[in-house]
Amino acid sequence: MRNNKIIVGITQGDINGISYEVIIKALLDNRIFDMCTPVVYGSPKVAAYHRKALNIDNFSFNTVKNLEEANPKRANIINCISDSVRVELGKSTSMAGEASYKALETAVNDLENNKIDAIVTGPINKYNIQSDKFSFAGHTEYFESRFKSEGALMLMVNELFMVGVVTGHVPLAKVPEFVTQESILKKIHILNNSLIADFLIRKPRIAVLGLNPHAGDNGVIGDEEKKEIIPAIKAARDDNINVFGPFPADGFFGSETFRKFDAAIAMYHDQGLIPFKAMMYEGGVNFTAGLPVIRTAPAHGTAYELAGKDEAHPHSFRKAIYLACDIYRNRQSYKEMTSNPLKSNDLSET
Repeated sequence: MRNNKIIVGITQGDINGISYEVIIKALLDNRIFDMCTPVVYGSPKVAAYHRKALNIDNFSFNTVKNLEEANPKRANIINCISDSVRVELGKSTSMAGEASYKALETAVNDLENNKIDAIVTGPINKYNIQSDKFSFAGHTEYFESRFKSEGALMLMVNELFMVGVVTGHVPLAKVPEFVTQESILKKIHILNNSLIADFLIRKPRIAVLGLNPHAGDNGVIGDEEKKEIIPAIKAARDDNINVFGPFPADGFFGSETFRKFDAAIAMYHDQGLIPFKAMMYEGGVNFTAGLPVIRTAPAHGTAYELAGKDEAHPHSFRKAIYLACDIYRNRQSYKEMTSNPLKSNDLSET
């Protein structure tokens, strides 16, 4: 039943990985029900399988047919897939890929129709989910296309720092093709707007990393900094954005320069995510900035090697739920703060 609490949809992800383990363990923390009403899009049968495999006997889902039946004080689950689905722990199967897609599509339909307030996506296998219905490199690209966003940003968030990437799921050999002044400037704008509206940082300080070692060393080790990155930074400053760089990535993280900024923009996936996960893997959250909707996810993948072993930690997934709720409230606050701005008066003639 719809009430004033935030309704968070949770997609089951790959049924053969650790998704259900981290979902169940995260929802064992009763404090979550003070913040939101969680609704898992998945399968009660698969959930029961994982609960039994993990010997978790102090937890059960409230199975509902629709959101109107959801209990605000329970962990709810809506069945999205056939009961004939087969769980094969630790294996990538086409059945698991189809099941992860069906859960995702059902949840996103409800998100699009404002039936849920935010979505937390369980890890998918980017290979077995591919089909004529899903032909994306990952969740970020899927959400960007689904909500017709002019640009989305993969933003990794933890207590230490935030880092976004200009190029997300792009082969390393093709990265320089996408590192253009236009693409960098667009990501800087998305990040700046998100820091203001989603994190309520009034005047964010943003760092931009170089593409090449030593940020190119004035063209000695590559010229992308001179041709694309520096012009993008200058253009962003002209747009009144508080942005700095380009910084050599190794020194930026190694010397803890990152602590002087609210967030950083890396040029490619591993440049930003390796130091991020090395510093705080279990507590990291993946947030898709630049969307009209709220989507978060844990910073880890399917982890087939841990499936069914009771070794997966729920910290990242729990943080993803908390962050989704925080951003929802922050957006509401920002909307209220900016809905009736004071009129500016020209005092030059007084």
